[in-house]
Amino acid sequence: MRADLVPDDLWERVAPLLPPAPERRHRHPGRLRVPDRVALAGVIYVLRTGVAWRDVPAEAVGCSGVTAWRRLRDWT
Repeated sequence: MRADLVPDDLWERVAPLLPPAPERRHRHPGRLRVPDRVALAGVIYVLRTGVAWRDVPAEAVGCSGVTAWRRLRDWT
């Protein structure tokens, strides 16, 4: 994740407003959840650049655009 997308002071303000992550299942836990800060970086990347969700570079942001979009949907 690029550090300039979600600086520490922004994260300290936003983190308490986000809902808690759902619990993982015991028997079949699935993939690990992308951290909220990384997903927020994806959302901010889309807002700053204006690219489509599918065009978010996962290598630069840390998650795919679809993951960032789903997390934004869940947060709202």
